[in-house]
Amino acid sequence: MPETSLADYLAQAQQGLLSSVFGPDYFQKQTYLTTGATTFNQTFGNKVWDALNNQKVLWNLLRKVPWGPRAGWVLRTDRGTTATTNRFRPVTETGALPTIDVSAYQGVFTLPKITAASFGVPVRTQFINQLEGGMGDIMAIELEAAERDYLKGVNGCLTAGSAYIASAGDTNTATVPASVAAHFKIGDLIGIRDATDASYNEGTTQLVSAVNTSTGDVDVAAVFAGAINCDDGDMIYILERAGMTSIDDIVMADGVAVGGAGANVNVYNLTTRTSGGALAGLSSYNSGAGRDLTLSLLDARIRAVRAAGGTPNLIVTGYDQYERLNQLLQSQQRFVEYSDYQVGVGDERTLPGTQTGLQVATYRGIPVFPDPDISTSVASDDTVLGSKLYVLDTNHLEIAVAMTPQYVENRNFFDANALVVRGLFFSLMDLRATRLDVQSVLGDLNE
Repeated sequence: MPETSLADYLAQAQQGLLSSVFGPDYFQKQTYLTTGATTFNQTFGNKVWDALNNQKVLWNLLRKVPWGPRAGWVLRTDRGTTATTNRFRPVTETGALPTIDVSAYQGVFTLPKITAASFGVPVRTQFINQLEGGMGDIMAIELEAAERDYLKGVNGCLTAGSAYIASAGDTNTATVPASVAAHFKIGDLIGIRDATDASYNEGTTQLVSAVNTSTGDVDVAAVFAGAINCDDGDMIYILERAGMTSIDDIVMADGVAVGGAGANVNVYNLTTRTSGGALAGLSSYNSGAGRDLTLSLLDARIRAVRAAGGTPNLIVTGYDQYERLNQLLQSQQRFVEYSDYQVGVGDERTLPGTQTGLQVATYRGIPVFPDPDISTSVASDDTVLGSKLYVLDTNHLEIAVAMTPQYVENRNFFDANALVVRGLFFSLMDLRATRLDVQSVLGDLNE
């Protein structure tokens, strides 16, 4: 028999190891690419898309629609200055007709937002982990981990809080409680409210450049507008999101007493959001003082949505408020028999409740869903309170998708200037609210 060469021996001994490093038919791939001499793409977007739609989170409770050919929509903000007295009125047989008046309209504009998650695996790590005692295909493991991170990030965008009281800082940094710092994303444009003179300092350069979720530091690339110093009691709030719009942005209005101070959170291109108007949500805070969830508080939010012409069909909150609501309702039930009862929205189902008396899974016929990512309130003394509770009309909420999640992989070591395989998930979409005045939030709740 002919002597086996060293190259052949290594090829047999390491069969399957190098293929996972360089990919199947790696060298053939280099010959037909048009996007780059040594780069190739693989799309696993459908896998991520399926995973997104099977998570019990706010993401899956909202309908997804194609982005379509529009960049915005129109909201009617005023029936006319004399609408209540002249547009509609009784007319006598020979009397004058009502005065003609013109409604006021506001254009709402938004474009799809890019969200992305990336990862990389060194070639040596990939090789070693497939030896005996290793983790196996570390590339596949990291890819799955990146998928989970991406899903968590997307839902985190939708549930991000929009205004928080700072505990310290300087001209370039605002320090908030560490547990809420992640609600601010790199690239967000933020404003600051000075507690000393209640002035609002808003500019176009205070973009978030770094977020430290261990210390709560939120850094901006340029000094705060007015070159003020961020002190304890000052507030930072969202003027413009770099990523997806959050539900908390939607339900805010100018002057809402978040943490005891008035926040002027913007959304889309709307810079003025008068409370009670068509451009503002229905917010209920307690001036930065914690309070227990009660049925009367929840009833008031439901009533507010209905009074504005909405149909409340979804309640979303954290597990703390879900359990408190459970306790409130259990004490009022009259048990004839016990059975698990669930209701659903889309592909999601509530946690099991009881079908008799007042239902745990629903309240007044409205499904109640707990989401661990729902933002919390912060008291005026910097104490982190419990989860917020949202009463929503999802008929006017949608996630508009321009590009579903895509997966791109790059094994070009020269481009990376390192022996590493890189992967990236990204998508183009945003949360759209075709009516902001029928979405409500209940904040400043104790855990």
